[in-house]
Order: sequence, then C-alpha cells, then structure tokens
Amino acid sequence: MTHRVPPRANDGSGAVSGHGLFLALEGVEGVGKTTQARLLGEWLGELGLPYTLAREPGGTPVGEAIRQVLLDSGAMAVPDETELLLMLAARAAFVRGVVLPTLKRGEVMVTDRFELSTFAYQGAGRGLPLDRIRSLNAFATGGVRPDLTLVFDVPVEHGQARQRAAGKLQDRIEGEGNAFLERVRAGYLAMAAKDESVVVIDAGPPEDQVHARVRELLQLRFPEPFRPTRG
Repeated sequence: MTHRVPPRANDGSGAVSGHGLFLALEGVEGVGKTTQARLLGEWLGELGLPYTLAREPGGTPVGEAIRQVLLDSGAMAVPDETELLLMLAARAAFVRGVVLPTLKRGEVMVTDRFELSTFAYQGAGRGLPLDRIRSLNAFATGGVRPDLTLVFDVPVEHGQARQRAAGKLQDRIEGEGNAFLERVRAGYLAMAAKDESVVVIDAGPPEDQVHARVRELLQLRFPEPFRPTRG
C-alpha cells in the first residue's frame, strides 16, 4: 500500500534536496503512528512538498504478499528466524522499489515502520541476536537508513485499550501478549537513547497535539523544507 503525491505544477517546490528526505514512524500497537503518518502526509501536501507514504512490510506487490503471510496467517506456524528473513525480504524490495526512487527524485519518503521495528520486534521481542539482525538488515537495505525516526510511545496497556476501543482485531504478531509487547517497547526506548536520529514522542495526548509536536520537531531538525512560511 503506497501513496505518492507528486510536485505541484509550476510552484517551484519539486524537491527537498538533492538527496530527498527519509522519515520513519515507529512504535508498538495502538500508539497512533498510522494516524500520524496520514496527518504528516496532509501537512506535506499543504507545504507543497512531494512525498510518498507507504507501510512496512508492504509497499510493493511482493512486500504486500509477504505481509499477508507474516501478519494475517494466524493459523500458520512461522519460526522466529523465518519471520525475520521474510521481513527483510520485504524490506529489500521496498527499499529498491519505493524508497530509493523517492529519494532520487529529491522528495520526502514517509514510512509506517522500517528497520527499528525489526530490531525491536525480532530482536528485543523475539530474542534473536541483534548483531546478526543488524548485519542482515544492512544487506537488505544496502545501507539505506532514515534521516529521522520518530518513535511514538504509550504504555502497552494504553495502546491495547485504544485498539479495543477502535474495534481493531489483532494480527499474528500483536496477539503475542503483553510480555512480548513490553519487551518490544523497552527495545524501542533503549535504541532511541543511543541514537540521535531516533526521537521518542509521547503519543498519549490527543492526536492533534501529537501532530503539532511532530511539526515542531521537523521544523527544528530540517528548517529549510519545513520552515513555517513555506507554501
């Protein structure tokens, strides 16, 4: 599932820079990152910035097929190592089919999940060796990394309550239980503490307040494309 908004005709806003801008949105279930991805896309459109919005795993035909196996096949036994390799296979296609073309056009790439999900879910959550995951991930991505990763954070119980209130059914990974999701959340927070390109955002407030914080952060980190007077 990929959505691309091309440059506006004759408005001079066809590029962010010669290399584009890569933004990833992360977090455990129920944090509202998919909503924040949509709101971010709407804001980029208001600014006249061309962008592509996609999700991971997915974004390409092969990625969407893998996504169905990974998330929707609850009755299918998927070993942890198989889960990891399928995630990375989908990512390899995603980077080459979606991310790199977007960045080469000098546009904004926004993805709902990327490599930090693998480190958190298959690493911290499943307990697979993080060094091995990082090595395999680097092969899958060819070294392509987000310029900024936003980790939306709420307590696991809060996120699950949101999902229940929305009537959302759990997928195969979401159904692993609280202890698993607590490990995933802890993994996200630990990685954010060690990486300046990863920022944790409190996703507890109403979605418009969270989005305002996203705007504020992007304007601070990347003042030229996101300056308030643009558009």
